Amino acid sequence: MRVWDIEPSKLCKDHLLGEHRELHAIWSILTQGKQGYSKHPETKRWVGKLKALYNRHEKLVEEMKNRGYNHHTDLDVFLAIGEEVQNEHVDSYEEQIKILRGKNCNCKV
Repeated sequence: MRVWDIEPSKLCKDHLLGEHRELHAIWSILTQGKQGYSKHPETKRWVGKLKALYNRHEKLVEEMKNRGYNHHTDLDVFLAIGEEVQNEHVDSYEEQIKILRGKNCNCKV
């Protein structure tokens, strides 16, 4: 489970769409009290930062549309409360770059 802190335009198709799916999972956990992955470090870093998570979603959607993908899974803006900026990381930005470089994908990092 991962929400990258890397600009969506740099993500390959698989990581862009995968992050979008996982972001929705985290959103559901935090807004609907679901238990699956609720204790995962990636989920925990978004507690109290639904506005920041919403903002990340909007960036992903913008990039998806730029690439010609359809998007039909909007988040409820009224639930987007809390801090607007995510400043906590499971892995540092530099470590995330290393992780992506090691995946042998088409990410532009």
